Amino acid sequence: MLLKTVVRKKKDLTTVTETNTLEEALTILEESGFRCVPILDESGKIFRGNIYKMHIYRHKSNGGDMSLPVTHLLKNATKFIFVNTSFFKVFFTIKELPYIAVLDENNYFYGILTHASLLNMLAQSWNIEQGSYVLTIASTGKQGDLAAMSKIIAKYSSIASCITLDVGKDEYVRRTLITLPANTSQELCATIVEQLEKKNFKVVEIEDLQNPES
Repeated sequence: MLLKTVVRKKKDLTTVTETNTLEEALTILEESGFRCVPILDESGKIFRGNIYKMHIYRHKSNGGDMSLPVTHLLKNATKFIFVNTSFFKVFFTIKELPYIAVLDENNYFYGILTHASLLNMLAQSWNIEQGSYVLTIASTGKQGDLAAMSKIIAKYSSIASCITLDVGKDEYVRRTLITLPANTSQELCATIVEQLEKKNFKVVEIEDLQNPES
């Protein structure tokens, strides 16, 4: 996964250093408008963790000492990935975090990957700009299903993109989302759906990317 293409680099970020006080960090957060920012060491190379505005507010409202170093409320010290981390690890590591810190090959802070960037990257998988219809095809998930679907569709059309999802232990346990290319007519889409269902692949949804409200 080429994370470097979607990571916001350190030079473009608002950060605080581990020597900043909570009062100073709160000022930086309020002026930037961010709800949390990375904490770096004095050299600006080592990621220490994150500081959240809500934690500082809570500390302050409880009469806490605002002259304490920002590390007093440090969070997510172990939540980071590397520029060469696999997509699956990224996806399951970021979870509820607004962003995750990214380190380079030398373990130095490189930047952050935001939730928004990750979602945009996933959205590109649907190939909306170059697609016409997205077929959601339910199958049992047995070996050869994907190859069989692709073979059926290839008789009539190319495939713009393909995503396979596991959805649980229903009658059908897998959903495959196949995007057809932009020049696919409604008639051709109907033919493909008919041929898929003849082979016992249930097309549970057809989404028209060019007319999403139709």
